Amino acid sequence: MNRVSSFTPKPIFHISDVTEMKIRNILAAKGATVITIHPEQTLKEAVALLAKHRIGALVVVDDSGNLAGILSERDIIRQAAEKDIHLTLPVSKVMTKTVTTGTLQDDPISVLQTMTDRHFRHLPILEQGKLAGIISIGDVVKAILDEYEGEIDTLQTQIIKG
Repeated sequence: MNRVSSFTPKPIFHISDVTEMKIRNILAAKGATVITIHPEQTLKEAVALLAKHRIGALVVVDDSGNLAGILSERDIIRQAAEKDIHLTLPVSKVMTKTVTTGTLQDDPISVLQTMTDRHFRHLPILEQGKLAGIISIGDVVKAILDEYEGEIDTLQTQIIKG
């Protein structure tokens, strides 16, 4: 498994307060619920879960709850474009098996850079090897923008009072 923290991004942001924010803050705000599926379940079951929960990816776990892969809408569409797929196929035939993961201590700027550079939108978060949550690139962008808004509000207040 790849880990976000092992990736050294090119610096693109320089506001120090944003780097104090961690992935744990994003999960605390959005919740740590993760919709999972098992490798032997069918694509039909996966598609039903994606639609029911209005999400773009499912974390694939084994019987012990350990990360086995990730299945995104893109995985299903790419497979459908390349081959005539049947929804009776097991998830294991289509899922991404080499999964980049993050930790609660990762900083959002590095995570955003990694997700952008590697072209994926969903990042499972592990704590001591166990699934702790999942974030999307949208979650990360929202958190960074909210942090910038707070910084701007603080600066404007200081200017008005100052």
